[in-house]
Amino acid sequence: MNLIEKSDQEILEIAEPMWDDLVESSNKRDYLGFIKHFSKEMLMGANEIEIGKQWTKNKVLSSLAIEREFLGCLRRGDYITILYKQTSIEVPGEFLGRLVLGIEEDEVKIFGATIF
Repeated sequence: MNLIEKSDQEILEIAEPMWDDLVESSNKRDYLGFIKHFSKEMLMGANEIEIGKQWTKNKVLSSLAIEREFLGCLRRGDYITILYKQTSIEVPGEFLGRLVLGIEEDEVKIFGATIF
């Protein structure tokens, strides 16, 4: 599968369920749900204790709104970055959501996910 050659709409069909899972799992502080689409590289840096600390320290990460606005896709090398305007149900303001997808063992996996 050549991810880079897919249209933005085709990318969104792949990315949206993954982002939904990240938001839902983050709001529930569900570590196993949160990491289920991670690449091996991401899993190596996704320590359960450290992610738990992030959820505790940053209220945005456990109060993400389900609704978001797609801003665009950036293609670089073997990866696609999907950008969202994301909000929180408890913290005022708008945040930038970033999801980086790539292929690992013929499957689409998450190689990066952040909220700024």
